Amino acid sequence: RSGARAMSRQISTVTAWIMATLLAANGLAMLLAPEVWYWTVPGVSDRGPFNHHVVRDIGMAQLLLGGCFAAGVGVARHRLVLWAVPTLWLAGHALFHLWEVGADHVHTGALLEDFGGVMLPALISVALCISARSAAGRSVPGQP
Repeated sequence: RSGARAMSRQISTVTAWIMATLLAANGLAMLLAPEVWYWTVPGVSDRGPFNHHVVRDIGMAQLLLGGCFAAGVGVARHRLVLWAVPTLWLAGHALFHLWEVGADHVHTGALLEDFGGVMLPALISVALCISARSAAGRSVPGQP
């Protein structure tokens, strides 16, 4: 049983590092080359006209989200909170994209187009929070 817990913890840690790296890399690309990012990422240009300011603002947020995942790897006792912050943003972002389709603002094919960059990160971050919550519950003295 402790071997399975260690394996689960290792999977969560590696996954969080991947999330941190991808979010930070995306944020840096948005900050350093916003127009290239805008025209390169599938579906982005379908959502409205290019705006340097908006792309860079979101790029800074992406850096923060990546930093939270990285910090959560390093500070286990605050992991749940550190991972919950980016999870709230990523889940809200995914829900907004779902709403856009439901409100007929974008075509239904946008869900597939958005899956890898919007829906999947939200789902992974929720799974990381569930894992962190489970681990936190096991580490509380007096709990089974």
